[in-house]
Parts: sequence; structure tokens; C-alpha cells
Amino acid sequence: MAKTTIDKDLKRVSQLGTATHETARAVAAPGMALVFLFAVLVWAVFVVGGGPLSYLVVIATVIAAYMALNIGANDVANNMGPAVGAKALTMTGALVIAVIFEAAGALLAGGDVVTTISRDTIAPDITLSTDAFIMVMMAALLSSALWVNLATVLGAPVSTTHAVVGGVVGAGVAAAGMSAIIWPTILRIAASWVISPLMGAGLAAALLAIVYATILNKREKTEAARIWVPILVALMTGIFAMYIAMKGLRRVWSPEFHVVLFLGLAFAGIGWLVALPWVKKRTSDSQSTNKNIAALFRLPLIFSTALLSFAHGANDVANAVGPLAAIVAAAGGGGAGNGSVALPFWVLAIGALGISLGLALFGPRVIRTVGEKITKLNEIRGFCVALSAAITVLIASALGLPVSSTHIAVGAVFGVGFFRESLSNKGIPNKAVSPEGVFLKTDHLNATPEEAIANFQKRQRRYLVRREHAFSIGAAWVVTVPAAAGIAAGIYLLMKLLFGL
Repeated sequence: MAKTTIDKDLKRVSQLGTATHETARAVAAPGMALVFLFAVLVWAVFVVGGGPLSYLVVIATVIAAYMALNIGANDVANNMGPAVGAKALTMTGALVIAVIFEAAGALLAGGDVVTTISRDTIAPDITLSTDAFIMVMMAALLSSALWVNLATVLGAPVSTTHAVVGGVVGAGVAAAGMSAIIWPTILRIAASWVISPLMGAGLAAALLAIVYATILNKREKTEAARIWVPILVALMTGIFAMYIAMKGLRRVWSPEFHVVLFLGLAFAGIGWLVALPWVKKRTSDSQSTNKNIAALFRLPLIFSTALLSFAHGANDVANAVGPLAAIVAAAGGGGAGNGSVALPFWVLAIGALGISLGLALFGPRVIRTVGEKITKLNEIRGFCVALSAAITVLIASALGLPVSSTHIAVGAVFGVGFFRESLSNKGIPNKAVSPEGVFLKTDHLNATPEEAIANFQKRQRRYLVRREHAFSIGAAWVVTVPAAAGIAAGIYLLMKLLFGL
């Protein structure tokens, strides 16, 4: 009895320590973020030269840093979530890898020329004054950052690109009216709400079905794994070589398609040759169980997660610093046009540091939503999610389809979950049931025997996907553009009133 009491007391102390740690983290994270924003403010004051609009550039720099924090807190979770949910990485390990590769992608491969988002959303015949253009970009940045911040607090993964587009639309309408917007662009974005998750879900489910058909459903799983795991690793290395070449290295290299295809085939061969002896060694003494087979996918999942983070840092840093680069160019006399603007390194560095810090401080909330709260993941399912995300982006880029990497990754998680659910419940709806027996045995009153059967069968089904997350996340996606637009319009009008421009 004494031992039991001591154990209970120790457990309470442990729980108190955990709660204290979480509370300290919750208090410390906003403080560290504020320190970062203040440091950016001081840096901007020294870096930005004098001029009549320099104060606007300084303010815009702080807003861009705030947006970078929110990109790190929300967007990066799509890459890290599957690995953490599959227990291939601890939360700390995932954060370390993501910080390193996100920063490397942003600094080494972030575009040195940023085509501003305004070119695709604001009509070319609309001419804005330099002051109005700067305020449109500032309002777009601040509104998108505020919306992504709210989504992160709620644990909902949203598209930061769509948030920025919504911000530009709202501020653009406030500045020049409805005719200022290229509405087909907005329609394409709306289409991506359906295209992206469906493509991600379908491809992830197909990959998982292939793993079941070739390995998990075989009597000799180990022998099948020795053949098929190297093939799947080869597919992964080839796809990611093409993905990085097309999406992650645009700053330093823009190869032709045939070169990208050759790289994919070459790296696929290398991946296959490396995986063959590795898989053989790992399966030499292991039992033919699903758990041991899943362990073979742990290292490939970690590699794919790191590469997705690199590509994300290279591409999505522009969501934070692209509008800032346009503001810097406009304030420096570069005009307020809709073309391409140079990206100063100090601007890129702020984006890279902000994304990394935002991930480290605020990322775990959304990471847990994607990796743990939608459906249960293991290494195989996480591998299918990561690989499907890369394949879907490549296919969509080749076809010119508008897709969101956020929507693809989340859709892929739902895809593997629903596939597992369909396997688990296979045959249940057609199970023969006696209407009289079920009607009498149900624990609540049913109007008819048929309703009793339906309720009985419903209780026998296993639900492996939390439906409520599908509705809440989908609602956040649909609301992102109009919400960011409405906030941006209000911010633009307020700024115009405050600055008297």
C-alpha cells in the first residue's frame, strides 16, 4: 500500500512538472517572438536608407518577419506531421531537422528574383501610385499573417499562399475597386480547394494499396520486402530528385525537362542499388511481421521529410518576403509595377530566420493535428503521404493545375486513413442480420426493424478517421481567401487614414 501511495505521489509530481514545462513554453514562446520582431525592427532601421517612404519599409519589414513566424508555425507542419505521427521522429528531432532544412532551402535556393503575387491578381491596366502600392502590399502581408496566426492557434493547417493572395485581393479592391482584380486567378485558387486534397488523397491511398498488395498481404512478407522496398525507395529518390530540381533549386539552376527526367532515373537507380543491401541486412534476423516491415520505411520517411522541408523553405519563403521585396523596390524608385523585383539577401535572411523560429516556437500544435489527430499513422503510411505530396506537386506543375502543398499533404493523410478504414470494414455493410433480433436488442428505441439493422451495422463499423477534422479543416481552407481579403481591406483603409496618403 505504501508503495502504491508513493507511486501515485511521484506520478502527480511528474504530471505537475510536465504541466509546468508546457506553461513555461507557452509563456516563453510569445516573448521570444517579440524579441525577434524587435531585433528585426532595429536591423531594418539601420539597413533601410533614408527617404520619404523609409518608415513604411521599416514597418513592412517587421510585418514580413511576423508573417515568416506564422509560415513556420503553420505551413511546415504539413511536412513534419506524418513523420511525427508515425513515431519515426520525436517532436524535438522533427523540429531540429525542419529548422535546418527550411533555413537551408530559403537561404541557398530561395528565389533571387521574386515575381510579385500582385502580377497574377491585380489587372495590368490598373496603375497604382507608389504609396498605394506599398500600402496594398503591407495590408496583404499583415492580414495574411493575422489569419494564419489565428489558424495556428486553432490547430488548423491552411495555405499561406492563399492567405497572401486573399490579402492582395482585399487590399487591391479597397484601393482600386472590383475591376482591379483578375478574377480567373481567384477561380483557379478556388478550384485547388477540391483538386489538391483529392489528388493527394487518391495518390496516397494508391501507394498504400500497392504496399499492401506487394508486401503486407503476402505470406512471406520479409521476402516480398526485400524485392519491393528497394523499388519503393528507388521511386522515392527519383521523384525527390526531380522535385528538388524543379521546385527547390530554381535560384541556382533551371534545367530542361529532359534533364530533370534523366536526374530522376539516375537517382532512382542509385536509390535502388543502395537500398538492396540495406534492406537485406535489416531483414536478415527479423520476423515477418507488419511492425518489422514498417520499420524499413522509417529512414526513407525521414529523408523525404527533410527534402520536403528544403523545397518548402526554397519556395514558400517568398510568401513572407516577396511582398516586402516589392515594397523595397517601390520605395527605392523601382516603381510599383507588376513585374519581377530583386530580392536583397537581408530580406531573404529575415524570412529564413522567421520561418525557422516560428516552427520551433509554435509548430508543435499544427504538427500534432496533421500527424496525430486525423488518423493513426505508422512509417508506411507516413512514407506514402510524403511521397504522394511530391508526386502530386510534380504532376500538377506539369499539367499547369493550381494546387496547394498544404491541401495535398492533409488530403494525403485523410487518404491513407480512409483506405485503412475501408480495409477494416470490408464486408460489414453486407453482413446478414436478423431484423427481429436486432430490433429487440438495441439499446434505444428504433422506429423500424430496418433502422435497427442500420444502427447495429453502424456500431460494428470501425471509424479510423476523425470526420470532425475534415469539416473544420475544409472550412478553414474555404474561408482563408475571403477572410484574408476582408481583413486586408480594413487594414488598407485604416492605414490610408492614419498615414494620410
